Amino acid sequence: MPSTETLTFVSDAPPGEKMQLNMGPSHPATHGVLRLQLELDGDIITRCDPVIGYLHRGIEKLAENMHYNQFVPYTDRLDYLAPLANNVAYAIAVEKLAHLEVPPRCQAIRVVCCELARISSHLLGLGVYGMDTGAWTIFMYTFTEREKLHSLFEELTGARFTTSYTRIGGVGRDIPDGWLERVVKFCDALPRTIDEIDKLLTLNKIFLDRTKDIAPVSKELALAYAFTGANLRASGVPADLRKDRPYSGYENYDFDVPVGTVGDCYDRYLVRMEELRQSLRIVKQAAAKMPDGLWYAAEAKKIFPPSKADILENMEALVQNFMLTVEGPQMPAGEVYFEAENPKGALGFFIHSKGGGVPWRLHIRGGSFLSLGILSKIVPGHYLTDVTAILGSLDFVMGECDR
Repeated sequence: MPSTETLTFVSDAPPGEKMQLNMGPSHPATHGVLRLQLELDGDIITRCDPVIGYLHRGIEKLAENMHYNQFVPYTDRLDYLAPLANNVAYAIAVEKLAHLEVPPRCQAIRVVCCELARISSHLLGLGVYGMDTGAWTIFMYTFTEREKLHSLFEELTGARFTTSYTRIGGVGRDIPDGWLERVVKFCDALPRTIDEIDKLLTLNKIFLDRTKDIAPVSKELALAYAFTGANLRASGVPADLRKDRPYSGYENYDFDVPVGTVGDCYDRYLVRMEELRQSLRIVKQAAAKMPDGLWYAAEAKKIFPPSKADILENMEALVQNFMLTVEGPQMPAGEVYFEAENPKGALGFFIHSKGGGVPWRLHIRGGSFLSLGILSKIVPGHYLTDVTAILGSLDFVMGECDR
């Protein structure tokens, strides 16, 4: 395989003999509205330029015109395969601005939500990756399990897909009776499916040929291109924000950080497979020692709304709820940045506040966006048929790129 250390692959084709090919933006292998401008010498790619922006919605600008809680549903639409995790990352950023710490029960609920979101995202990512490389059966296994998760999400949040569950200072509602038991039952059953996928795919000769030594990313290159999440760990960097800068009580849970060695498509697959097992460990630990108490910050009267019972019986609570609805949670002036370990990589929120209920500026750091930046480096030198395997191994989502 020719070297991928340069942006362009050197070929012997005479000038004008190379083919220019557009892959996308409407293409099943581009995982969304992504366009790749490819230059080909026969079947070998000599240049790859990713073109994004087809899904841009101006989300960061919209944040400047709505209250902090009103922006929560917009975070669902970033990595729309893990909306629960997006909600939590944004809420913690705003709470950091307000110098607010939520109760232990709320933190544990958020951990369960984030890890279930990671499982859901990885299940879909692995299933689609199987299809990208010619293995349809894997998708049927993973999508079946993901549907079970969505039923649990619906029971908790009232929605299957765009959940909008987290609030500034807490979560939308407490856990329903018996929900944790059903979550644990799901976690006990999922390893069997993971093992089936392992048997079908991990040592499959066709899958190995499609992924082994394809688009390797060295440790140095991964750091230079600001890789995060599973893509960075597959390149041999044991970086995980849940371990390195714990939040929401992650320091209280026992789990391992899977790390690759080569950083090729196969390593990226293996890391995500192991992350499924580690997330199951975290969820079961959080469920086993779920704290009692409030699921919201009761003392934050200018941030979290009072209960419905208080609103109906107490004039002060009614006024408080009215002010929160009209003006939003009141924040001090200042700047904060927080990033969480999301399924697609680090999801960060930078907030500049001048006080009041609306941010002055808000900027989002999406892991998927930075994962795409390396395509022009690693795709040249590979065959056209390798593009689907490379894109699938990076596991990006365009909602997080085109903000």
